[in-house]
Amino acid sequence: MEDNRVLTTALAQHLGQRVQVMGWLHRLRAMGGVNFLVLRDRAGIVQAVASHEAIAPLHGLLAESVLAINGIVVQEPQAPGGYELHDPHIEVITPVHEPTPFSLYKDRVRATLPVFLDHAVIGHRALERRAVLRLAAGVMAGFRATLAQRDFTEIQTPKLVASATESGANVFPVEYFGRTAYLAQSPQFYKQIMVGVFERVYEVGPVFRAEPHATTRHLNEYVSLDCEFGFIRDHFDVMAVLADVVRGILDYLKAHHAAELSLLNVTMPLLPAKIPHIFFPEAQQMLHDKFGVKNALGEPDLAPEHERILGEWAQKTYQSDFLFVTGYPMVKRPFYTHPNADDPRYSNSFDLLFRGLELVTGGQRLHKYEDYLAAAARFRYNVEAFKHYFEAFKFGMPPHGGFAIGMERFVTQLLGLDNLRQATLFPRDIHRLEP
Repeated sequence: MEDNRVLTTALAQHLGQRVQVMGWLHRLRAMGGVNFLVLRDRAGIVQAVASHEAIAPLHGLLAESVLAINGIVVQEPQAPGGYELHDPHIEVITPVHEPTPFSLYKDRVRATLPVFLDHAVIGHRALERRAVLRLAAGVMAGFRATLAQRDFTEIQTPKLVASATESGANVFPVEYFGRTAYLAQSPQFYKQIMVGVFERVYEVGPVFRAEPHATTRHLNEYVSLDCEFGFIRDHFDVMAVLADVVRGILDYLKAHHAAELSLLNVTMPLLPAKIPHIFFPEAQQMLHDKFGVKNALGEPDLAPEHERILGEWAQKTYQSDFLFVTGYPMVKRPFYTHPNADDPRYSNSFDLLFRGLELVTGGQRLHKYEDYLAAAARFRYNVEAFKHYFEAFKFGMPPHGGFAIGMERFVTQLLGLDNLRQATLFPRDIHRLEP
């Protein structure tokens, strides 16, 4: 069936020729003598101009019917893509007789988010939604391409684990052959272990957080873009690689997804040659002194409102939509985080804010076996539960660090979406387990 098929984006190469296109009935405007039929395939859309007799096979059929159209390619600046099909012959491959839950042919899907998510299996066919998902794919591809060019090795770590991957987050228990396993909260332990194998590794995969929140910025399953590498001096080396990765992703989108960026009217973010950074205590002091935030001082973390203010400050001060906040207090960082040598109350870690929203957490990790034993004792962890993880450090690990980017958050901020679920294929949260 594909042998004689031409995609809608390749019609310019067949001007004046009779070709066959295949896809879904996107829209039909039946106007009597002259009718306009729009077909959608994986590449785009094309308009066919048809007589009343030519559209006879479509009688009684509705949008999303699958068609093959054989027609002559004619240049028409007013048509989608600049070309249209004349003298079409229509073959119905799969008829549809039931209306879609909402219209898919409009520039934007006119449905509330709950209604859309209930019918996402159909809703994602809309051009707007396809563009969002293609950009999500581009973010993952750009992440992979940038790190592959820097001699990183891609890995895939287990998503069923014997114990909680990190402290401070709830886990999903899973029955596992008569015992309890857990869905992995992150690949953190495994990617550190693999630094001892390849030095530089990355992973693109799902992570699971059993936190009972229902905010616009959280999901219980999301895609994490993880990176870990060795032989660093401190967390600033990690920040430098992260900045290269962000730039690489944005360059990849501009090179490979210009059509989607244009369709969604995306304003590309401001990314200076060097992303600005501010030390956590200094950020809190500035929030208090400059912006009058009364609850900024003394807290071990930044509230969403604080991140928003800092994001606006970075944009105005440095013409940057990105800002590193460094040196979070150790009490808010996982036990494997390396402390600041000059002031161990603070960590060699960071968050990267993107347009005022936390996008990335990363930093330098502990790399000495005895430091892990001390950290486990300090947190009162059962060493036996971490014996395989700790074993890697028993046999020599270099100073190392890494980061994790929330893919859906990246897309949400890039596109200016209101809710993380709009950047997710089929969201999983406390209210939704289907479709």
